Amino acid sequence: MPQRGKANKVMFCSYCLYGFWSMIQKTKAIILKTTKYGETSLVVTAFTELFGVQTYMVNGVRSSKQANAKSTYFQPGSMLEMVAYHNEQKTMQRIKEFKFAYLYTQIFSSVIKNCIALFAVELLNKCLKQPETNTNLYNFCEDAFLQLDVCSKKATANFPLFFALHLPQFFGFKMIDNYNDKNIFFDLNEGVFCPEQPMHNNYLNKNDSFTTSQLLKAMHPRELEHFNLNKETRRLLLHKYETYYGYHIQDFGQLKTLVVLGEVL
Repeated sequence: MPQRGKANKVMFCSYCLYGFWSMIQKTKAIILKTTKYGETSLVVTAFTELFGVQTYMVNGVRSSKQANAKSTYFQPGSMLEMVAYHNEQKTMQRIKEFKFAYLYTQIFSSVIKNCIALFAVELLNKCLKQPETNTNLYNFCEDAFLQLDVCSKKATANFPLFFALHLPQFFGFKMIDNYNDKNIFFDLNEGVFCPEQPMHNNYLNKNDSFTTSQLLKAMHPRELEHFNLNKETRRLLLHKYETYYGYHIQDFGQLKTLVVLGEVL
């Protein structure tokens, strides 16, 4: 079972870059989005351990015969160790050095696991609004990707539900598991279980509420082995959870990866 390594937080020195003093920092990062820039460069959005979500310019990674190999480092979901120039006054930083923090064995080779990783990346990216450090969130995401890489087929199918249910706690709209014999309907607007059907339509029926409560009790992806859910139930719950995010996050929109995910799970 892979283990999440200790954070490697090292400040090296100050460096004057384009008139701004930038600190050269070493940090771990999860790649969220990559866009081609010019003929040789990439603009990369990454969720970093030290600085939260950041945008980086990566020069020259598409300019040589090894361009394809270098570009693979920046696939969405990749976990890197980077040395970067960081300046809080700038909206775009620069990467000096990079290497894999962990080499996946399955996420980039399995169609299903890759689709799930892209879903998790899109969901995370939609939630991250400000470049603020959130070490607990980073650790949760890092552990989640490590476990997705090695978990069984059954646990893999239920993984998107686990990730979607536990992510809100880091953004201030945690789902409260107060399910009991009386509180049998989950209110998607309030994030709590209630005794009667809400006056609006954003709620889960009794069966889906019970399943959601059980999933909220799962504290580790390996516990997903115990859930016997069919494809249609997983698909329905994911769309319901998308509604929950949309209610709590401004301009959340729709998850593009849900369409593909619904086909492969």
